[in-house]
Amino acid sequence: MTLSERYQDLPLEEVIGDRFGRYSKYIIQDRALPDARDGLKPVQRRILYAMFHEGNTHDKAFRKAAKTVGNVIGNYHPHGDTSVYDAMVRMSQDWKLRHLMIEMHGNNGSVDGDPAAAMRYTEARLSAIAGEMLRDINKETVEFIPNFDDTEPEPTVLPSRFPNLLVNGSTGISAGYATDIPPHSLHEVIDAVLMRMDNHSVTVDELMTVIKGPDFPTGATIQGIDGIKTAYETGRGKIIVRSKSEIEPLKAGKSQIVITEIPYDVNKANLVKKIDELRLDRKMDGIADVRDESDRTGLRIVIELKKDMDGHAILQFLLKNTDLQVAYNFNMVAISNRRPKLMSLPMLLDAYIDHQKEVVTKRSKYDIRKAKDRLHIVEGLMKALSILDDVIRTIRASKDKRDAKNNIIKKFDFTEVQAEAIVSLQLYRLTNTDITELQKEDASLRKLIAELDAILKSDKKLSNVIKKELLEIRKQFAEPRRSVIEEKIENIKVDLDILVPSEDVVVSVTKDGYVKRTSIRSFSASNGTGQEMKESDYSLLESVMNTQHHLLIFTSLGNYVYQPVHELPDIRWRDLGQHLSSIISLDQNEEIVAAIGVESFDQEASILTASDSGNIKLSKLSDFHVQRYSRTFKAMNLKKGDRLVDAQLVKGEEDVILFTEHAYGLRFSLSELTETGVRTAGVKGINLKTNDRLVAMTVIRDETESILIATQRGAAKRMALKEMEPAARAQRGVVVLKELKTNPHRIIGVELVKPTDSVILSTKKDDKVQVEVNTLRLVDRYSNGSFLVDENDAGQVEKMYKELKAEVK
Repeated sequence: MTLSERYQDLPLEEVIGDRFGRYSKYIIQDRALPDARDGLKPVQRRILYAMFHEGNTHDKAFRKAAKTVGNVIGNYHPHGDTSVYDAMVRMSQDWKLRHLMIEMHGNNGSVDGDPAAAMRYTEARLSAIAGEMLRDINKETVEFIPNFDDTEPEPTVLPSRFPNLLVNGSTGISAGYATDIPPHSLHEVIDAVLMRMDNHSVTVDELMTVIKGPDFPTGATIQGIDGIKTAYETGRGKIIVRSKSEIEPLKAGKSQIVITEIPYDVNKANLVKKIDELRLDRKMDGIADVRDESDRTGLRIVIELKKDMDGHAILQFLLKNTDLQVAYNFNMVAISNRRPKLMSLPMLLDAYIDHQKEVVTKRSKYDIRKAKDRLHIVEGLMKALSILDDVIRTIRASKDKRDAKNNIIKKFDFTEVQAEAIVSLQLYRLTNTDITELQKEDASLRKLIAELDAILKSDKKLSNVIKKELLEIRKQFAEPRRSVIEEKIENIKVDLDILVPSEDVVVSVTKDGYVKRTSIRSFSASNGTGQEMKESDYSLLESVMNTQHHLLIFTSLGNYVYQPVHELPDIRWRDLGQHLSSIISLDQNEEIVAAIGVESFDQEASILTASDSGNIKLSKLSDFHVQRYSRTFKAMNLKKGDRLVDAQLVKGEEDVILFTEHAYGLRFSLSELTETGVRTAGVKGINLKTNDRLVAMTVIRDETESILIATQRGAAKRMALKEMEPAARAQRGVVVLKELKTNPHRIIGVELVKPTDSVILSTKKDDKVQVEVNTLRLVDRYSNGSFLVDENDAGQVEKMYKELKAEVK
């Protein structure tokens, strides 16, 4: 052979395409998908046949699993022992299969996902119902093919005396195809087969009068009859599988949720861990303890609740956020005529019925042939007994067995088979009673042949045989339904307020973005003082709130953060809080400008926002309520370079005063504003001069308050609200400071204050000057106030803020 003949020059894509095509065909046909006739994948079929072939059946003793695995690998399935043993173990797990194919002694895993013991430790045998899958396999009922090394035959399909694909279901993934067929109740599936045999044009609605829906080995509740019907009609559909649970009362106002059945294919240990993580992460404050109390008597998960908690509300939350409730998607793909096919319920029933007709037909032909062979021998024996003396003399006169056979064939016209039977006859069979037995056997064989012949000639009689055998299986192996089916899918309504225990706490949000909640006890012990804070930082919010309340935190980029109070970190009052950036992602130049506590989003209130370009906006408070809050949300649409100045909770009827850096102020009523959505930019609030910007927004809630204005030069002035006459929106406003030609005053902050309040003036050098409001007399709009900070020593004043202290009752 030349070198050029040994190597082929082919394009890479052609080689890969060809190889992958072959591989895909192999895993589709011979690995991952079940056959529509017996519901088995090749590895499962080989395991069952190997055990049957070796006599490892339900009426014999258990045998080491390793022996079976070795036998399967050596004779039928040349793959890894792990894959074979795993398939074997799965067929023995009563939480995976509705009717077990294999009985196993030893540790065969658990619903917690624990692995089975090694195969050298476990013992197994076929179950009684698996025996029905293989019954009559030695009567030439199914096609056999040579195994991988041509040393033994193996079946391409099992006789399958019951509809295993629907009874035990199947799951698998191959190239381009996946299958998910749920388990069903044996007696319901058999009833559906019988109905289909009686009426080939039966509808899915009629079939569903007997086959109600899936029946999972783990029980639980199935919701959604429409999804079941769609799946039975098309092969695809969706149902909801929900755990079986009860809420049990305990002493002292406590209660507990008890789970006794979980959805199919859910790992119990992972489920318990997830519920416990919700408790530990404080996403579910109402849970006191989670325990797995399952034992040999059954599954039991106990979720103990804290005092006075609504068990139903917590159960709803768990159903939504854990695998206590899952969606099951039908995808009924099976191999039919060596091709993967998405099959409806009638198609699956037809595939099984056609298979059974073929099996019973082949079995009948085999039995007829065997019966005729035996009848032929019986006829020869009866004839020999009627001329016994002559036959004996002929045999005695012969030289050997072969000569004796030839002589009686020649002399009495026996066939070769009959002659063999005669010369092999034992002497005691020559009694008078034996002729009677032979006559009875003759009549019995003729009757059997006639019955079998009638079956082969009549479809009706063939169907009756199948029905009779199915009814026998039904009677022997039927079990009560485990899964309860409910017509409608129940919507889960989670009321988070009920899930969170009601507790008053002190909430703190600082300008630099540190947030925390503190128990009233910790706050009172410190008398509300000594809070850890950076030198330049100060509180934007310090208030008593309830754990069922919510926090809205607004940033300079026009965004807001939605934060339930109960999810804030619980930190001692004297300790620094947790930075907002560790809870949610913020931009590098994004600063906190306001924090608002919200009791309920159902109240008739609005959020007022303003930007430094002079725009103002009113939006419904309810628009700020979100369900998922792992990111920031838009509170006001800002142009590039624009920033949010402030956000406040208002009723919508108050007056607002806008102040600009160049000392203009404009007062107008919020009734002039129309509520718009959160993602809008708002309308012009004040008409700004060139290079001017909005620096403060104050909302008048108490007419007895006065206006405190601070400038960068360290001056502060207090004037009465009446100095600001109400006007209309979008005007220039009035001057609130006297304009100086050299080193003019620029407003850095405005607060509405009471005489009992005190404010802090903070400079660029982080010097802080406390100002008691009652020390400042009221002045008119044209006054520049009193100098309280020497800007030459302490630096220019950067900000002014009120000293906050939560009022604990």
